[in-house]
Amino acid sequence: MSARLNAYGQPIGHPLPDWTARPAPARVALEGRFCRVEPLDAERHADDLYAAFALAADGRDWTYMAAGPFDGPDDYREYVTATQTDDSLPYAVVDPRTGKAVGTLCLMRQDPSNGVVEVGNVSFSPLLQRTPVSTEAQFLLMSHVFDELGYRRYEWKCDSLNAPSRKAALRLGFTFEGIFRQAVVYKGRSRDTAWYSVVDSEWPCVGKALRDWLSPDNFDAEGRQKRSLSAVRVSDEEPGR
Repeated sequence: MSARLNAYGQPIGHPLPDWTARPAPARVALEGRFCRVEPLDAERHADDLYAAFALAADGRDWTYMAAGPFDGPDDYREYVTATQTDDSLPYAVVDPRTGKAVGTLCLMRQDPSNGVVEVGNVSFSPLLQRTPVSTEAQFLLMSHVFDELGYRRYEWKCDSLNAPSRKAALRLGFTFEGIFRQAVVYKGRSRDTAWYSVVDSEWPCVGKALRDWLSPDNFDAEGRQKRSLSAVRVSDEEPGR
C-alpha cells in the first residue's frame, strides 16, 4: 500500500476523521462460562486470593511481578488495597463453582484519548493455571475493551526474561513488537521489557479464535480441549472459512 502524502510530500498516517476519545474502563463484572471477572475488592477477595496463591509449592510465580511473595494475608491485603490507582483497574477472576477468587489481572496505563490500554499484573494461582479459566478471563477483558469500549490497541508487556508470559502473549494472539532495553528497575533488578499488542483491525480474527476455542464443542466430557488454540487459529485462517 502506498503511503499517504501531505501537501509537503511527506508520508503521513491513515486519517481518523471520526475518532473520538473512548470511555475509561469502568468497574463492571464480566460473565463467562468458566469464570467471572469482577473489580478487585480487598475485603471481598484478598483472603481467598492469598489462600489460592499459597497452594503453590514455592514463590516462583512472583519472580517477575513487581511485588510478592507475601508474608501473610494481611501483607497481601495491603498490596491489593494499593493496586487501585487513577489509571489502573484491577480485577479478580472468580470461580463460579465456589464463588472464590483464584487470580487477578488489571487494565492499566489507560489512555482513553488514544484508545490504548494495557493488561498487566496477571497473577494466576495454581487453581487456574493451564485451565480454560485463564484463557477465558483474558478473553473477557479483551472483548470488553474492543467490542464494548471501542479501543484501538490492547497491550501486553513483561520482563523479556519471563518466558511463560511471552509464550502466553503469543498463544492469545498478541503480536511481538520488540524489546525496550533497561526500561524498568524492580526488586533491585534491571528489566528489559518485551512489548506485545493486539490492534482493532486484528481483533475480529483474534477474538474469533478465542471464542471458537472456548466453545463447549471444543471440550470433551472430562473438560479436556479437543483442539489447541493454535490449531483453532490455523483452521480459522484456512481459505473459505
